[in-house]
Amino acid sequence: MDINLIKTYLAIVESGSFVDAADKIHITQSTVSSRIKNLEQQLGQPLFHRSKAGATLTQTGEQFYKHAIALLRVWEHARLDVGLAEEHQNHISIGGQVSLWDGFLLSWLVGMRRNFPESAITATMGHSSVLLQRLVEGTLDIAVLYRPTQRPGLILEHIFDEELVLVTSNEQDTSRPGQNYVLVNWGPEFMADHAAAYPEMKCPALNLDLGALAITYLLEEKAAGYFPIRTSQPYIESGKLKLIPRAPRFVYPVYAVYNEVLDDNILPALETLRTIAADF
Repeated sequence: MDINLIKTYLAIVESGSFVDAADKIHITQSTVSSRIKNLEQQLGQPLFHRSKAGATLTQTGEQFYKHAIALLRVWEHARLDVGLAEEHQNHISIGGQVSLWDGFLLSWLVGMRRNFPESAITATMGHSSVLLQRLVEGTLDIAVLYRPTQRPGLILEHIFDEELVLVTSNEQDTSRPGQNYVLVNWGPEFMADHAAAYPEMKCPALNLDLGALAITYLLEEKAAGYFPIRTSQPYIESGKLKLIPRAPRFVYPVYAVYNEVLDDNILPALETLRTIAADF
């Protein structure tokens, strides 16, 4: 299938019209129409309802969307692989949830670059569902996630447990978060556990979806929040933050997820990850 047909379809979905899609990808409207007609003929179904107001997806068009995204990702990954093959022995694609990069996955990346300089590495961050889908598509070799769902053909290997603790820069805080509490979004599991532990805190004044970066706020303002012990420990030891010992702690298992049929090039990266995870 011509990848330009996929790009044109996605441009119409994003812009809402054939005219705007033509401007977006710098081709004529007649070319847009021709490409979509070609794509619809190959699929045997119409993808769009056309009207003066624009273009909306048919039921078939909606079902095709996830496949179009996957096809485009696989194509871009293939282009990257071919381009890197000229200068590197192999290419490893890794991914992880946002909160796991600071203090853990970046160390993995450093270890791989030091131990395997001949390998090209592509690293990405994202939500668990997206990274799992990329593993299934084959555009990702290893993903590191909290409590991933099992998928056929994938191995889930428990590598360490992430412990979230309540820390504060306010000496007044004792066992419960005070008024200057910061609710950091560590994912749906944490948000559910947090709601059960603190039913009185349904609407904190400050909600941050910044992962480990949110700890900077605590260093600037007298506030409290939940953070992984691995990232907050240095600040506790330096006296910049204080651990609230009687507050509830939340523990989440972290898994390395990879294809059950492993390429030999991936094994060294996996061994490096296990070595680093052992420190936690």
